Amino acid sequence: MRRTAEDTYEFTAQDACLPVRDERAHKGDFGRVLIIAGSVGFTGAPTFAARAAVRSGAGLVFLGVPEKIYGIEAVKNDEAMVFPLPETLPGALSRVLPRLRGCDACLVGPGLGLSEWAKELTWAVLENSRVPLIVDADGITAISRHIDSLDKLSCPLILTPHEGEFARLSDGLSRLSREDAAREFALRHRVTVVLKGHRTVTASPDGVCVVNTTGNPGMATGGSGDVLAGMLLAFLGQGMDPGRASALAVWYHGAAGDLCAKEFGQYAMTPTDMTESLKTVLR
Repeated sequence: MRRTAEDTYEFTAQDACLPVRDERAHKGDFGRVLIIAGSVGFTGAPTFAARAAVRSGAGLVFLGVPEKIYGIEAVKNDEAMVFPLPETLPGALSRVLPRLRGCDACLVGPGLGLSEWAKELTWAVLENSRVPLIVDADGITAISRHIDSLDKLSCPLILTPHEGEFARLSDGLSRLSREDAAREFALRHRVTVVLKGHRTVTASPDGVCVVNTTGNPGMATGGSGDVLAGMLLAFLGQGMDPGRASALAVWYHGAAGDLCAKEFGQYAMTPTDMTESLKTVLR
């Protein structure tokens, strides 16, 4: 990586190396990952995340969604294993926690909504996880009023806010650069922060910031962040550390977006196009 300032680096094509797979490997060697996402009116987010996780090499993808949208998600997802979450918190946890204990990484939040059920479920997953955990989208809103509670968690935590969500987590953007604001938050709470936007910043708990060099304005559309979250989940599940997995997912996500922009133009490209383009950029 090219150093641009103290503890700040640019992530480029030369850094985007994927591990070589063992010829004797099986699906269990490439990660069991869990996604908890979706709500009525937001049935795209779970599918975008799950398809991106599958396309990014995850061995097994489990997708937990509210019972009311289970039928929709079961039809839309062939590769991911979809299961319904009861409307009561104890019922939902009885389905989620056993799977969480058997997985290598977890993603919670995309399209999950802001109901009390969703917020309580998010916190229960945070408190019970012992594997790397990504909190995205509505999950970030759910924890925004209890940031100090993050310091008590025992799992590696990755937060993936856009600037509006980050403003609810911290006042850093009002007084610092994007890099310094993300770094300050990551250091204070011992988490990895993926601050999305133009030249997305990945800040690690050790204070190192990595600035992305791919992507374009055509990616500024609903569902793009869900694709990124699914990619990051897959890389985490395959054993990468949170900082490396985050920077790599961001770079390949942007590279897929750049390929789509060339093929379709920035106005017409969609998150589905980005997911499909992963088969080219990952190759």
